[in-house]
Amino acid sequence: MPQRTPLYAAHLAAHARMVDFAGWEMPINYGSQIEEHHAVRQDAGMFDVSHMCALDLVGPDATSWLRRLLANDVARLTQSGKALYSCLLDEAGGVIDDLIVYFFTATHYRIVVNAGTAHKDIAWMRTHLAGFDVELNERRDGAHPLAMIAVQGPAARERFCTAFPATRSAAMQLAPFQAVECPINASAWMIARTGYTGEDGFEITLPAAQAEAAWQALLAAGVKPCGLGARDTLRLEAGMNLYGQDMDETVSPYEAGLRWTVDLRDAAREFIGKSALATRRVEQQFVGLLLLERGVLRAHQKVLTAQGAGEITSGSFSPTLNQSIALARLPVGVAIGSEVEVEIRDKRLKARVVKPLFVRHGKSLLASPSSL
Repeated sequence: MPQRTPLYAAHLAAHARMVDFAGWEMPINYGSQIEEHHAVRQDAGMFDVSHMCALDLVGPDATSWLRRLLANDVARLTQSGKALYSCLLDEAGGVIDDLIVYFFTATHYRIVVNAGTAHKDIAWMRTHLAGFDVELNERRDGAHPLAMIAVQGPAARERFCTAFPATRSAAMQLAPFQAVECPINASAWMIARTGYTGEDGFEITLPAAQAEAAWQALLAAGVKPCGLGARDTLRLEAGMNLYGQDMDETVSPYEAGLRWTVDLRDAAREFIGKSALATRRVEQQFVGLLLLERGVLRAHQKVLTAQGAGEITSGSFSPTLNQSIALARLPVGVAIGSEVEVEIRDKRLKARVVKPLFVRHGKSLLASPSSL
């Protein structure tokens, strides 16, 4: 039976259409996915992301353990609240998951992993705890469970501070990819200026018991509830990977457009998967596609190029661009700006290869020559 977040009753009250997502009953939309998408691009929308799993890592060896576990290097984090995006790799260099780590002190971190991979991730992490003086505590369940709400859009921060005036001073000064703890309702809320939409905003982690009241306060401040459908088209426009579609254990970060998350600057640092990446042959690249004819790009459609065949990993109609777009893995050597063909229902339709980033902060990046 699917699990439910602390906001399940609020979704039903808002007449959300619920679906099973990674073992959780989640809202796909509240009526119009397109309206929800545009709300985030033009104003402010909010998402229940309580199905994602927060883990608290504490102990004197926390930093050295994470430097061993992750491809990106947490040694770069020196300011309290600073966040880092990284892949969790297996010994062959395949991606077990992508995650965010928040640094508070050298002995205290918070890790946020994806909903569908949480059990797998935690099991993997625990197999590598031996020899390190650390504790890893799951915060999605247990005695003090947490909920998470993402508020995204050009007006998101202002509307959030309207809903919670006590946060204004700290929240409005927060830099991107930075978090701060604010005392609200006798509890410490973690407010992070991160997100998954290509827009500005916050991701708030708070006690589960306070989630519904916070949701209602945001609703009263004019923030529109949004479901998984809009979240997917928003992240696709922003060129952000979805685990299980755009990457998995068979794919390395290099083939998922995430080379920038592999930190090799400290040659002495040995992380899991490092030696495999050094010898692994990279034959595919991660790109964007813009359909030039009528149709809709979808995952698993075959892409034909002069250098060989590739495949779409994620595709959909872009409400912002009013065109069909996709993320794809194509053979190395296919140039940005070139034309390829996509097999759609026994037809071959033309598409242009672009950088895998279509929209940022509400604006199309395709008009810029640097995107081609």
